[in-house]
Amino acid sequence: MLYQTALQLVQRCIPFHDCVSSINTCVLKENEMEITTRRGEILREATPLAVLCVWEDEQLPPEVAALVETDDFRGWFKQLLVLYPCGALPARRLLLVGLGKRSKATADTVRQAAALAAQKAHELRLTHFAASLPVNEALTPEVSAQAWAEGAELGLYRYLLYKSAPEPEQKHRVEQLLMLVEDDVKMVNTGLKLGQMVARGVALGRDLANGPGNSITPTHLGEVAQEIGARLGMQVTVLGLEELQSQGFGGILAVGQGSAQPPRFIVMEYGQAQKGRPTICLVGKGITFDTGGISIKPAEKMDNMKMDMGGAAAVLGTMHIVAELGLPLHVIGLISAAENMPSATAYKPGDIIKTLSGQTVEVLNTDAEGRIVLADALYYAQRYQPHAIIDLATLTGAVMVALGPHAIGMMGNDQALVDRLTRAGEAAAERVWQLPLWDEYREMMKSEIADLKNTGGRYGGAITAAGFLAAFVADYPWVHLDIAGTAWIEQPTRSYVTKGATGVGIRLLTQMLRDFATVEVQ
Repeated sequence: MLYQTALQLVQRCIPFHDCVSSINTCVLKENEMEITTRRGEILREATPLAVLCVWEDEQLPPEVAALVETDDFRGWFKQLLVLYPCGALPARRLLLVGLGKRSKATADTVRQAAALAAQKAHELRLTHFAASLPVNEALTPEVSAQAWAEGAELGLYRYLLYKSAPEPEQKHRVEQLLMLVEDDVKMVNTGLKLGQMVARGVALGRDLANGPGNSITPTHLGEVAQEIGARLGMQVTVLGLEELQSQGFGGILAVGQGSAQPPRFIVMEYGQAQKGRPTICLVGKGITFDTGGISIKPAEKMDNMKMDMGGAAAVLGTMHIVAELGLPLHVIGLISAAENMPSATAYKPGDIIKTLSGQTVEVLNTDAEGRIVLADALYYAQRYQPHAIIDLATLTGAVMVALGPHAIGMMGNDQALVDRLTRAGEAAAERVWQLPLWDEYREMMKSEIADLKNTGGRYGGAITAAGFLAAFVADYPWVHLDIAGTAWIEQPTRSYVTKGATGVGIRLLTQMLRDFATVEVQ
């Protein structure tokens, strides 16, 4: 075992999050703020920092307008201005945060504004601040409160586990936020609670994908899943090397055979199958480090390949949220975890693999390993007779070229499920973009000497990879999400998304599952 005690293991896995007494009581709350609500007006609150959200080109309250020079602040989206009232207001500082046009505001407008406000409070070394909640015709108090909590918590996220002596500004914590509301306190509290649950799940996903490959191993992912299951009441099964061999998980075994770290197949089950309750399978690629194997990658940026388990991290984070929310669903999280290394025992170009389904795969490139481990998991998902299968994987460089860091590539065999994820992506601001998956792309993945080959060549690479996966889902409704361009970023794309692991897919899946929870199936 990598660490001597279970508690040390979870502290490694979930950095800087309070562990009360044992592995089963570990909760994701180290950097979480205490958020409280109270009826009141932000401009009447005595606080170190009062945050007032302002719509573009709308009139400021008179007491604020008196403090602002003409045209210094127009309320443009993400525009900030710190004012020092010097006794003109009860607050010591007033932060104006621009929201842009009222008519164009969405939940993500609030999410980004909240992140900027929390970051400014951190920059000013404050331990607490107060804010008002923006609403408009499209933003109910509950929706706005959820977005505010998500933005504030995720905007303050930092991965500092391996800093032996963090700088003072890195160690500083913003501990409390007071939300002042005019009415609907109950709805606001509901939204804030939901937002903090979602933020905890995303933080877990980010922590795992940011973690180094010598710590976040397939074994480690299995132990994290078991800890979550024990704490939140999910059934978790982790298949080790002997079980994988005896049950015929040929894809996972082939990819993992070149590493000293044994592969794992992880099953997390929340709820039970019953009439009227949808069964959803979430499948995550868990390559904890990817060298490319014998078809080795260039040395430059290979260090980032610790994040090649971003799909697995998304499944773990989502399952954490699902259990905390208590959704009336039957949700299965499946993770194929392995390390792709070059060695004397590694699988090779030209090898033929027999997968769990019995279908054979000709290996043309060992760096196209994600689809091979997913093949076993997707076929395994069929045993649950699910109403939907969604897989997430940092699968192809091709999707990065096509869509960059702003959209998830999406392909599938069921348009209703595709449309459901599209709507969820817009609501959660984790956008997906559908690419075609015509039969011609699937034909490109047929091998002359095996059932399939693991690469279809340079052109249409993101789509042909999905065409390969489609062979393992039969006729079950299925969508593939290629998160290679969105799971790891060098420059933040939104104010609540920090450099490195983004935790992408977790908020998207949470939104989709919440929508599914309102649907009764036959």
